[in-house]
Amino acid sequence: MGPGLQEEDFMKCVICKEGSTKPGTTTVTFERGCLTMVVKCVPAQVCPNCGEAYISELVTAELLKDGEERAKTGAQVEIRQYMAA
Repeated sequence: MGPGLQEEDFMKCVICKEGSTKPGTTTVTFERGCLTMVVKCVPAQVCPNCGEAYISELVTAELLKDGEERAKTGAQVEIRQYMAA
């Protein structure tokens, strides 16, 4: 399991209400000012029925912090693979 994901985090999908989430990965895209940041292979709970992805609070906080730091550098496009802090 990825960072911040626990066994009890598995849940019924709130979008399709059919699937139960399973560990997987997703791609997250952020836009902040002139920056567009794409992060691939982000650990998440993913619904096998509709594909909706749920990212843990810990991983979300890491991604938001990193996005803010990248935006301050003046970068316009950033594409990278997720690396746990």
